[in-house]
Amino acid sequence: MLKKSLGCRISAIRREKNFTQEELAEATDYSVEFISFVERGINGPSIDGLERIAKALEIEVKELFDFPSK
Repeated sequence: MLKKSLGCRISAIRREKNFTQEELAEATDYSVEFISFVERGINGPSIDGLERIAKALEIEVKELFDFPSK
């Protein structure tokens, strides 16, 4: 469940920043396939990966875990 929530959050922030998956992949040195897997909750990034994603999105790592209340 955490991977799914994290993936949805990364996807939402990416879209808010008007980044494509391709642009995020390039900025993080990941493949588009990996970014897609992360956003769908299939794969989870490492701690280093979280830092790379946050840096590319110009946010703090902790913001990746600010999940919306249900």
